[in-house]
Amino acid sequence: MGTYFSLQQIINGLQLGSIYALIALGYTMVYGIVRLINFAHGDFFMFGAYASYGAFFMFNTLLSSYIAPGNLLLVFVLIGAMAAGACVAMLSNRIAYRRLRYKSKLSTLVAAIGVSMFLEYFFSAFPAIGPSPRGFPEVLPKVMWKIGSAQVSNYVVIDLVVAAALMTGLTLLVQKTSLGRAMRAVSQDKDAAKLMGINVEGIISFTFLIGGAFAGAAGLLAGLTYPRIMPYMGIMPGLKAFISAVLGGIGNIPGAMLGAYIMGMVETTANIYNSLLGEGIAFVILIIVLLVRPTGILGEKTADKI
Repeated sequence: MGTYFSLQQIINGLQLGSIYALIALGYTMVYGIVRLINFAHGDFFMFGAYASYGAFFMFNTLLSSYIAPGNLLLVFVLIGAMAAGACVAMLSNRIAYRRLRYKSKLSTLVAAIGVSMFLEYFFSAFPAIGPSPRGFPEVLPKVMWKIGSAQVSNYVVIDLVVAAALMTGLTLLVQKTSLGRAMRAVSQDKDAAKLMGINVEGIISFTFLIGGAFAGAAGLLAGLTYPRIMPYMGIMPGLKAFISAVLGGIGNIPGAMLGAYIMGMVETTANIYNSLLGEGIAFVILIIVLLVRPTGILGEKTADKI
């Protein structure tokens, strides 16, 4: 029994950590660039889940008219989720955050909370959606495999592969491309970057686009893994992903990934004993990190944040 819990716990922790990592990267990138804690980011995740729901029915109908959808359907739904998350993130930046860019940090923080509440209540009030939970469709037939004494589904593999591919792509983008160098320059000094000819607002918009797209992808993965969606589904995952970013060192991309997987493992371990403990353990971690190491595991006081 101990072996079952150990192996199954690792698998479940990695799966949950992958979802948290995609959300946490949005938090950490936006903070690294504009020093904004975007508490609406969890709602971009929710937006991606609902976009996945709608994209499934649209693409399933279109594709089945010509070919058997198969794995191609998942690709189209993933693209739809990422596009929806990117769009709502960019609109939020354009409408709510851009005008407050050089105002007090309290103003932008309050604006982020306002954007979050607007998205939640707008979705709840929208007649076609409503506040009630709804089941998420089975995008692909679920297949179970037995590995030792643990049960692994194809959804676990999808979660891990999609998250790993997106995180690898982001790392290469930031470290190996001119766009990534521009992002790092804006993170270090916006005024100096502007003098060097970098379009600072364009880089900020791109950062929101990437963060929103990752949150949208996480929304699809969460829908596959825990097949129930609702307008308020982004609150707790958003907070836990934020805590993951703080744990790893907010503003630090590898730190966000590390913190998310630690969070996933700790939460799944706590859930074995009590589901309420699993829900609350993240906030215990936050308090400990703020008391012991406020900069996080990989964070440094003078670090290159992006």
